[in-house]
Amino acid sequence: MRALVVEDDERIAAQLAEALTAAGFAVDTSHDGEAAEFLGMTETYDVVVLDLGLPKMDGISVLTSWRRGKRLMPVLILTARDDWSEKVRGFRAGADDYIVKPFRMEEVVVRCRSLVRRAAGHATSELTCGPLVLDTQLAIITLDGLPLKLTAFETRMLSYLIHHAERPITRTELSEHLYERDTDRDFNSIEVIIGRLRRKIGRNMIETIRGQGYRLSAPTNA
Repeated sequence: MRALVVEDDERIAAQLAEALTAAGFAVDTSHDGEAAEFLGMTETYDVVVLDLGLPKMDGISVLTSWRRGKRLMPVLILTARDDWSEKVRGFRAGADDYIVKPFRMEEVVVRCRSLVRRAAGHATSELTCGPLVLDTQLAIITLDGLPLKLTAFETRMLSYLIHHAERPITRTELSEHLYERDTDRDFNSIEVIIGRLRRKIGRNMIETIRGQGYRLSAPTNA
């Protein structure tokens, strides 16, 4: 999963990025509204944490621009103003949730995970694909009830596949959702990680579909 943190206070931005990275997200950061608007219009994010009080372009204007440009990623707004009218403006601009400063980093992580889950069409915090179960709040994946031993990147990839189980996922889509902006996106590395996951969860669960990519499916009894 990939997140964008937009916060002009560099210390808070770094803390948010650290917390989200530890939670399994690939994280980009921006410290002003103009740069954030550009990133949101040109990059692919599963969730955005957006401060409203930004230099160059305020958060409401950034969000309004994204929604006019048909950018539909979930947005959690941050505000230091415990003012209902400000929250209403945010929701009218297209926000999906809000949190008032000061906040706990753990709460931001929980809310981001919930937004990602709901955006993928899931109502509950546990996502199941055959013997695989992803606890979206704890970021734990089990196979037949036992925790899988995965690297951070394997967890990120398998989590994305579980969120979008039963549909083909191209290598381009995977690269857009699994890597930070300035990271080299190597399709060969994706194939290597897919191979590792197959060894850990069973080769029949991740299908290669020629010309379309990969699909995670529950194994059949046939």
